Amino acid sequence: MAAAAPTHAPVSSSACRAGFSSSGVSFPNFRSAAASAPGWRRREPYPAVSVVSSSPQSVAGAITVDTEVDTLLDSVKWDSKGLAVAIAQNVDTGAILMQGFANKEALAKTISTRKATFFSRSRSSLWTKGETSMNFINVHDIFLDCDHDSIIYLGKPDGPTCHTGAETCYYTSVYDALQSSKPNEGRQVMTTLYSLEDTISRRHEEKVTDGGGKPSWTKKLLLDNQLLCSKIREEAGELIQTLLENEDQSRAASEMADLLYHAMVLLRVKDVKMEQVLEVLRKRFSQSGIEEKASRNKS
Repeated sequence: MAAAAPTHAPVSSSACRAGFSSSGVSFPNFRSAAASAPGWRRREPYPAVSVVSSSPQSVAGAITVDTEVDTLLDSVKWDSKGLAVAIAQNVDTGAILMQGFANKEALAKTISTRKATFFSRSRSSLWTKGETSMNFINVHDIFLDCDHDSIIYLGKPDGPTCHTGAETCYYTSVYDALQSSKPNEGRQVMTTLYSLEDTISRRHEEKVTDGGGKPSWTKKLLLDNQLLCSKIREEAGELIQTLLENEDQSRAASEMADLLYHAMVLLRVKDVKMEQVLEVLRKRFSQSGIEEKASRNKS
């Protein structure tokens, strides 16, 4: 997949949304690939940042940066201890993976290496997520909030993020806890799409027994490929009709919801996760449709 080429053009408003500039601060030479859609293109490590050996001025190793990156680092509202909250988020699923703290050096190293790096308050040193477990978080983009006092590392994890082996550190629901339910490490902070995928997966695991009542509609679809395929064709046709017959937006949204649901049931039958689908889409943002089709034919 082609990476976005660095540029030396003035940073645009889209780059500001990507977290590479702040109100009233200009970074005329900061190479952020501002013209690309934030969070989608896989960008190469920023070449003007390097980490050198430890020095008396830094407990974690001195960071050598160019003036543009230095200006960016100075724009962050570090707290009295020189830290800011840093959150790692999955670029494809949107899941919040973990939260830590970063200082200037940690952010600079993340910009340079594309590996999510934090500052350990207990050890007073930098640490890169995955340096022991090898479950790195490969950073695709970095965002600052509107106040420049918190950071998001938007990336793709190589494996489970939590030290417990869970995909994310956030698997304890407050409402479940209030109902005396035990934390479930398999549970994640899920968006609507992934909640639906989880429901379909649970239906897939359910066993149908004689006299146990009628199976759910999802279970019926999972057990009958012909029924599933016919429903996908039907829902696709109804979605098309909303365009041909100029139906309103709510009708189109409803038909798309039906089609998406039935398509996700098919993905469950094929043992394909939505994360895989979204990863394919993300990679296609870095190439034209013609190039993508050509590469698909070769494979």
